[in-house]
Amino acid sequence: MTNGIVHGKLWGVGLGPGDPELVTVKAARIIAAADVIAFHSARHGRSISRAIAAPYMREGQLEEHLVYPVTTETTDHPGGYQGAIDEFYEEAAERLATHLAAGRSVALLAAGDPLFYSSYMHMHRRLADRFDAEIIPGITSVSAASAALGTPLVEGEQVLTVLPGTMPTAELTRRLRDTEAAAIMKLGRTYPGVRQALSDSGRLDDAYYIERASSDRQRVLRAADVDDADVPYFSITLVPGPQPTTPLRLANSAQAQAQRKVATDMAVAHLTDTEQAQHVNIPAAASDTAHPAAAEPGGDASFGGPGGVVVVGLGPGSADWTTPEVHHALAEATDLVGYTTYINRVPERPGQRRHASDNRVESERAAMALDLAKQGAKVVVVSSGDPGVFAMAAAVLEESADPQWAGVPVRVLPGLTAANAVASRVGAPLGHDYAMISLSDRLKPWEVVAQRLSAVAAADMAIAIYNPASSQRTWQVGAMRDLLLEHRKPDTPVVIGRDVGGPTESVRVVLLAELDPTEVDMRTLLIIGASTTAAMDTDQGPRVYTSRRYQR
Repeated sequence: MTNGIVHGKLWGVGLGPGDPELVTVKAARIIAAADVIAFHSARHGRSISRAIAAPYMREGQLEEHLVYPVTTETTDHPGGYQGAIDEFYEEAAERLATHLAAGRSVALLAAGDPLFYSSYMHMHRRLADRFDAEIIPGITSVSAASAALGTPLVEGEQVLTVLPGTMPTAELTRRLRDTEAAAIMKLGRTYPGVRQALSDSGRLDDAYYIERASSDRQRVLRAADVDDADVPYFSITLVPGPQPTTPLRLANSAQAQAQRKVATDMAVAHLTDTEQAQHVNIPAAASDTAHPAAAEPGGDASFGGPGGVVVVGLGPGSADWTTPEVHHALAEATDLVGYTTYINRVPERPGQRRHASDNRVESERAAMALDLAKQGAKVVVVSSGDPGVFAMAAAVLEESADPQWAGVPVRVLPGLTAANAVASRVGAPLGHDYAMISLSDRLKPWEVVAQRLSAVAAADMAIAIYNPASSQRTWQVGAMRDLLLEHRKPDTPVVIGRDVGGPTESVRVVLLAELDPTEVDMRTLLIIGASTTAAMDTDQGPRVYTSRRYQR
């Protein structure tokens, strides 16, 4: 308050490293309550901070988009780069001051922590002496990168040094030689110098590169294997302290193979976006009593010998959709490997080991299953839906091509697909030729997705759309709709199936032109009709079918 005037409060909101679920409870509350949301971006206009905060924002909030006049490019500002940046900070501070002086609260978003290599501190210095300010700490990228690596960064009395990659190579080399563990920030165009410093200090073989930690675009590599031309700013290099455990994200590397037997129970794995689509538990009764022949573990019917890998699909949700063949394999298995949500759908059995993991690094999950089988275990790799449709079968077979697994048998047991389950709820929208396409650009670029959508749409086939959206990937549904409207009529039927077979099942039929991306999430599957697809209202609800005949 100044001269009786009540001012607004400035909040420095730490958002964490990138995953919206890593935003703290307090940060989420303040984001929702603030009058003004402020965030930075480069001139391209895309703000990572705003994207992280978006799930917690509300309608009607004012937004202040603070666009840097320069990042890595040159500038003709008379004060050079620093002059341009200082002028920008002054102008940005005054824009926020206008809101604060008017009594509006301002939440200034900061990726990671507001006081850890963050732009927030520049606003804090210019505003905290005039207005009430409070900082909400956030999880740093160092912590997220260490978690992604899956190994302790420092232990006991080891010393961690945080270094900016913008340091001169010689100085960076000296500091790397003098510390036990290091985190190198601010990569991007500095990476060639960072790699040289790691090499000159003798630390390159112990260094790891983590890109976009905690996001759905996360990558973990050995620092020596990174392409210098492919390093974004939001990446970090870690040098763990002496004698670290083998990084779980790199568990299938040559260095880690000797340690895999010890590490198998700790492996961390990848989940396809598809495997996030259904979340339902299979009751024990459905598995153990419905198929009594499957209740006796130890037989070889599914495995054909003492050890091997069987990749199964549980179906998309309902316990009734898991086949007797899959139940039998689950009963015989000594070890289950899979994403935690799907492992939890399988009833526990005495003596059966369960290797549940998170939604990362698919190939490592496959390698773990094959390694267990090589040691004599009967391993079932659990997927939802059908394991051969955007799920684990391809990953296991691809990994099994490595000569080290030559003696390990691999079988795939089919499951009911999510597409067929959704189609059944409205009739027969997939009654003629159709294609299955994943909208996820995590494993293939969006340009490929768009090209395939156009080709299938031009061929006039119905399309089952897997992975249409996730918590961090929402724009593709709108882009898909607009692309398909170039080939399909606006009144083309679209089936929106969510959690089909699960407790929150919903199925709707809308027109393609009216498809609302906000109604689609990670648990949704879409079916886009062809020119021969028809929809009708009945006493049983909407019915959709794609005719098997074309008019001549």
